[in-house]
Amino acid sequence: MTDPSPAPARLTLRRPDDWHVHLRDGDLLAAVAPATAHQFARAIVMPNLSPPITTTAAAAAYRDRIVAALPQDRRFTPLLTLYLTDHSDPADIERGHAAGVVTACKLYPAHATTNAAAGVSDLALLDPVFATLERIGMPLLLHGEVTDRAVDIFDREAVFLERHLAPLLRRFPGLRVVLEHITTADAADFVRSWGPNLAATITPHHLHINRNAMFQGGLRPDFYCLPVAKRERHRLALRAAAVSGHPRFFLGTDSAPHRRHAKEAACGCAGIYNAPYALESYAAVFEAEQALERLEAFASEFGPQFYGLPLNDGTVTLERRPQLVPLRLAHPSASGAMEELVPFHGGEQLAWRLLAD
Repeated sequence: MTDPSPAPARLTLRRPDDWHVHLRDGDLLAAVAPATAHQFARAIVMPNLSPPITTTAAAAAYRDRIVAALPQDRRFTPLLTLYLTDHSDPADIERGHAAGVVTACKLYPAHATTNAAAGVSDLALLDPVFATLERIGMPLLLHGEVTDRAVDIFDREAVFLERHLAPLLRRFPGLRVVLEHITTADAADFVRSWGPNLAATITPHHLHINRNAMFQGGLRPDFYCLPVAKRERHRLALRAAAVSGHPRFFLGTDSAPHRRHAKEAACGCAGIYNAPYALESYAAVFEAEQALERLEAFASEFGPQFYGLPLNDGTVTLERRPQLVPLRLAHPSASGAMEELVPFHGGEQLAWRLLAD
């Protein structure tokens, strides 16, 4: 029996993209956008601001604010999305897509997550939107959970697949759908079984933690996200999907920053801020699964291929050099006072480090 190949000291990847990120707005946008732009060439930016990005005009204005928040020498392309409501206008969606302003539409079931109160109450109301998306080849991005209070929160993704996603895909077989931030073996199996028009993003935190993380040593709100982390068997199923080389699983961090005081509160916000060390976090998983050679496809190829976009030029390099992730990251608020964000892996040592480009 031969020994495994020695681990590489450096890992060079085609410049990757993040196919699901929350950049927020205002002073928080200025604090977090550079971290995503440092790691990725492009990112699908979520529209669940307050108020949400529901029109092409609002998306164009948000794009300008993102660009203004970045260092002038940073090459980064934000890919904007529209937040679907019960009253979304198919004509505006089509105009925005044709003009290159919006890349996809995002569907949040009403009240499913942060700033989702204006989300969709009944998928059937949006059949004209789905027909338009199918016709023009524009992806639909789904937060795949039911919000029925009779359904256990740990079962909401699996129920959504059966109750809503399968019927939707049967009604619109040409519709391209990304099931975002999947958390269950059920979702991974569903994506594999369906066909070429359905893909899924997988976050770094759902690859690293199971639901026990929220309760170790007390209530740990910094590990609370939606969809919530599930049992260990689901985490292992997600790791298997991510490293499998299957072209319809790709990188989407769902990095969702909230100020520390909003996370560590009586009613803490859902979301994990993983953008500053995202590639290092994924690399740890792929290395543990002895699949580092498949990280580039997951991070840099499968996403653009599904979206019908060109692969990026240029590369990034990860170096095997341990780094300690800080417990807190400080940034100035609009008032000038310092605020704190808690990064994923805070206080942990990661084996890889992304080199400056």
